Amino acid sequence: MGAGAIVAIVLGSVFGGLILLTVLGAALSDSSTSTKKPVTSEAAEKTPVKKDDAQADAKPATDPKTKPAAEPAEPAPVQLTVTKTTFKPSILHDGGDYTSVQVTIANNSDEQIDINPLYFAITDTTGLKHNHELGEDENQMDMMDLAPGEKATGVITGKGRFTPKYVTYTDGLFGEGVRGNVS
Repeated sequence: MGAGAIVAIVLGSVFGGLILLTVLGAALSDSSTSTKKPVTSEAAEKTPVKKDDAQADAKPATDPKTKPAAEPAEPAPVQLTVTKTTFKPSILHDGGDYTSVQVTIANNSDEQIDINPLYFAITDTTGLKHNHELGEDENQMDMMDLAPGEKATGVITGKGRFTPKYVTYTDGLFGEGVRGNVS
């Protein structure tokens, strides 16, 4: 038996052992499959209710004239400001109708975010989603890294004539989408 075959057998055995240990460890320590019975309404009915408990559960009456002090809202980690703009054909424009919106994206998070025109999509008033068409508008959003506290502005363009309702930005392929309504 060659040295390569021996190495492959040893590595395969180690890998198989790790998988087996992982599966066994997960099965033995899984807290989501508890054998405890959940508390049902029968248990709640058997517990006597004291008058003090009922009074403690009652909510105090609030004075309608008194309003709680509003706390300032924390800004969203990524914020979009979207406005309608005129489509300006670039030298790569192949003809046809296009609709453009100007997007300002602000990074209010603590981490750097990636900006790529392909991470944007326009949804029209009928609910139809339009992906960004690369190179059609001369003011297209650039690819860049946006550091915390920075802003960038550019144009996102969709194919066809439509009325844009909002723009969605997704950081990477699997990030959460952030919407900005068109004003």
